[in-house]
This record gives sequence, structure tokens and C-alpha cells, in this order.
Amino acid sequence: MDINTLKAFVVVAETNSFSLAGERIYLTQPAVSKRIAALEAELGVKLFDRMGKSTSLNEAGHRLLPRATNMLQEMEDIQRSISNLSGDVGGILTMGTSHHIGLHRLPSILRRFRQAHPNVQLDIRFLGSEAACHAVAQGKLELGIVTLPTDISPNLNIIQIWHDRLNLVVSHEHPLAHIPHPTLEELVKHPALLPGIGTYTRNILDQALAPQELKIDVAISTNYLETLKMMTGTGLGWSLLPEIMTDGSDLHVIHIPGLNLFRNLGAITHSSRTLSNAANAMLGFCSNQPNHS
Repeated sequence: MDINTLKAFVVVAETNSFSLAGERIYLTQPAVSKRIAALEAELGVKLFDRMGKSTSLNEAGHRLLPRATNMLQEMEDIQRSISNLSGDVGGILTMGTSHHIGLHRLPSILRRFRQAHPNVQLDIRFLGSEAACHAVAQGKLELGIVTLPTDISPNLNIIQIWHDRLNLVVSHEHPLAHIPHPTLEELVKHPALLPGIGTYTRNILDQALAPQELKIDVAISTNYLETLKMMTGTGLGWSLLPEIMTDGSDLHVIHIPGLNLFRNLGAITHSSRTLSNAANAMLGFCSNQPNHS
């Protein structure tokens, strides 16, 4: 069974589209259709239901997908293992990271990495830390640079790199800015601007408030921290932001006695996959970065 044909099948299954699959693997739509037709002919069954422009896996396709995915991951693992023997740092490094880390942690790392390893093609996907962890666990990404989860999946390796202190912040005109040491009870009387429920950063705040059984009035929810910072500055409510975003800013930091919030940032890899030389090199550059508490 041809590896390239299996790749086409998996990507069509993920995108539910022959044209989108072609864009991802750099083939024309007819070329993708030809590969799928060849696979269906070899197996003697149809793998997709095609209704107009809509494409979806049928029962046979659903049964093939996990096995095809595992075969491709095993082949990639073999290729990386053999390629690593040469010691060369090259090829494609597919990694995921959040917009926040991409803006505040990675620019200098990526610049130095590119200077040291010009033969590596970086394929960087910007997505939430939760989605990046899931993609690494599924083998869709080789490496994630993310906010680390508190509940560690057994098939993920975790490497802590940065300790990220979190600050409660408001605009200087907000009523909370004029209270020297507000309590949590006073905090939750005001609307909040926070990341969505279930995100790693939101979980940290929810767990801190859980013993007091306090309910947060969330006025606006978005996972883009830069957007939260901007809206907080306009006086719409209070928010929780990394200290690296609030140092020297026009936001007022709220100090609540006994409340110290932080998160850990770092790298995640699949525990049973061989890392490429490029991924190991990237980890080395990240680990040598200074920490911002």
C-alpha cells in the first residue's frame, strides 16, 4: 500500500475536502482524487460518501483511518530515526504554539535557530495550548511550545521551560484600582474579561477561587490575551494576564493578600515517538532562554 496514497486519504478525511487536502499536500484536486480512487480500487470498497461538494468518511473509511494514521506515524518515526544517524539538522519541523508564546517568547529563539540551522523548514501552527497538546498526542505535531497542562497525559513528555507569573489587572480608572488590597469577594463583584472555560490559564483561576465558592461574572471571553489586555485597558472589567504583558503597561495590578497565581510554559512531545534532530535542536534553544518570573 503506497504511503503517499495513505497520506492523501488521511488528509481528505481530516478536511472533508479533496481541494483542501490538495492544498495541504501540494497536489491538484484531480491528483488527490486519483490517489483515493486507486486506494479504493486496491481495497475493493468505497471509503468516502460524496454528495455534491460534500465529502465524508463512510463506515469502511472510519475503520481504515486509525490504522492508516498509525502506519504513517510509524513510518515517520522510522524515517526520523534513520535520518538522525547522520547528525544533520534539516527537514521539516512541524510545531504548534499559542499566539501569546509566539509573540512574547519565541521571536528571538526562532531568529537564532534559523541562523544556526538554515536547512530546517519550520511549519509553525498557531493554536491554543489545549489544541496543541491534543495534536501532539495524535501525532499531528512533532513538538508543542505551550502553556503546560496540570493534568499530564501519559503519552506526552513535558519539559518545563518558563515560570509565568499571572497578574490580576484593571485600568487605572477602574474602581478596584483605588482599593489598596481588595479581597476576592470585592473582585468578583465586578465583570471579568477572561480566557474560555477549560483553558489551562482559566483553570488556574477557577481552582484558586473554588475553596471560597465564588462565582465570576464573565462579561467577555476570548482566548487571545492581547485582546483581553486591550479591552481591560478600556475599563470594561478586570482580567488575568501574564506578568510579561503587564510590566511597564498602562494597567493597574491588583494585589490580593495570599493569592499567588502562576502557570508553567514549556515543550510537549509524544512519549513514544522519536524526535528529529531539528526538534531536539529547537528544544535546546528554548531551554537556554532566561526565565521571566
